[in-house]
Amino acid sequence: MNPILMEVETSLETERLTLRMPQPGDGEVVNEAIRSSIDELRPWLGFARVTPTPEETEINTREAHVKFLKRENLRYLVFLKETNEFVGSTGFHNIDWDVPKLEIGYWMATCQSGHGYMTEAVQKLTQYAHQGLGCRRVEIQCDRENERSRAIPERLGYLLEGTLKNDDLSIDGERITDTCIYSSTI
Repeated sequence: MNPILMEVETSLETERLTLRMPQPGDGEVVNEAIRSSIDELRPWLGFARVTPTPEETEINTREAHVKFLKRENLRYLVFLKETNEFVGSTGFHNIDWDVPKLEIGYWMATCQSGHGYMTEAVQKLTQYAHQGLGCRRVEIQCDRENERSRAIPERLGYLLEGTLKNDDLSIDGERITDTCIYSSTI
């Protein structure tokens, strides 16, 4: 089946959160979170190497909307249910619909960290990937030194399958890094 014909939930809910597909106009709130969190994001995420302008973030958000509709990349923006405050971004990347398998990526606004929101969001996505999309494998990859990112799959019971030594360059291009590969399989 052509993936574009697949039914994919555009919105998911947890006890405290709403995860939804990016919409035109979301760039402003996403850009504010990036700007306020840039020091924490910069070491780990390429898009934060240079602080994006609001226009660049709006373009990126609209492109994410299109990729979602085409089932190429399923990004979800995360908001608090009660206040509609933006928490961060997560979603399905590196999708292989033939297996099926995918990777979950995530980042969050620094002011929202420490409350378990991203763990809650990733837990929901993991369940949805397996039960809703029929994925046999869900993967999370992160830099070995990114302890906060690694804590999420570890809390959720993902298996650390291995660490790829000397696998990548750091975001600043100054050193070689190791990549941890976590998985949830059925």
